Amino acid sequence: MNVLVTGGAGFIGSHIVDRLIADGHTVAVVDILATGTRANLNPEAALYEIDIRSPALAAAFEAARPEAVFHIAAHASVSESVRDPMHDAEVNVLGTLNVLQLCAAYRVKRIVFSSTGGALYGEPERLPADEGHPVRPLSPYGASKAAAEAYVQTFCALSDIRYTVLRYGNVYGPRQDPFGEAGVVAIFANAMMSGQQPIIFGDGSHERDYVYVEDVVRANVLALAQERDAVYNIGTGEGTTVSQVFDALAGATDYGGSPEHADERPGDVHRIYLDVRLAERELGWRATVPLGEGILRTVEAMREAEAGTR
Repeated sequence: MNVLVTGGAGFIGSHIVDRLIADGHTVAVVDILATGTRANLNPEAALYEIDIRSPALAAAFEAARPEAVFHIAAHASVSESVRDPMHDAEVNVLGTLNVLQLCAAYRVKRIVFSSTGGALYGEPERLPADEGHPVRPLSPYGASKAAAEAYVQTFCALSDIRYTVLRYGNVYGPRQDPFGEAGVVAIFANAMMSGQQPIIFGDGSHERDYVYVEDVVRANVLALAQERDAVYNIGTGEGTTVSQVFDALAGATDYGGSPEHADERPGDVHRIYLDVRLAERELGWRATVPLGEGILRTVEAMREAEAGTR
């Protein structure tokens, strides 16, 4: 089918685009290349460098005539959302609403929306956190994703569009930006491979659900074929501390140093991992790549990318 992917030159989006093209779909990408890159973009995908907030986004829908939309483009930094919540809301809420209005106007059949499980539930009252857990975000980023989810569900009910919302844990893997503020695996790996000292915010006991990007791609592909409207957590169901991630990466990169510790950042949840049994039952999905293997794959891909730039 004809598929449009917002954020399709970014970390997660570009992997989804690759899989969709491999599966025989015709793919159009909307991406302003703020965090995404042309190097990530599949050459068989049409690129429209249009902001998802812009009225010009209609041109991409007019040209691509998508039957399905993967809405992945987002402002995805917790710390930046605390500093500039207005920008965060403009991208994640108003941008999503613009995408939804065009989905309705162009009679899109299904939208798959990338949300967050790590920032949505706040400090959880039970672990692992399931989809029915109260939504109590601690950051503007989590709040903007909660609002966007509400718009997806409401707008789709009014427009007869089917939807799947995927609430990710902490996604990591090849192509993740090592120079941003999100993505501790890429940030730590890049620092270690460059001989720099990684910074841990807090004492290293913060716990997250780290899920490999290949598993996330598979969840998106399964969602495309789904008939029902649904919301699913996408993670491993297990928590891993930042210190454990540091140790695993140190082993994979042969880094012998210790981390620098800095103050905790406002808005960060201390401990969260996700109950993924609903996705297993209804979507037929579960994570298959263990953290150790995923970290080795990520480091290998970063080394290959570095060698390719020399």
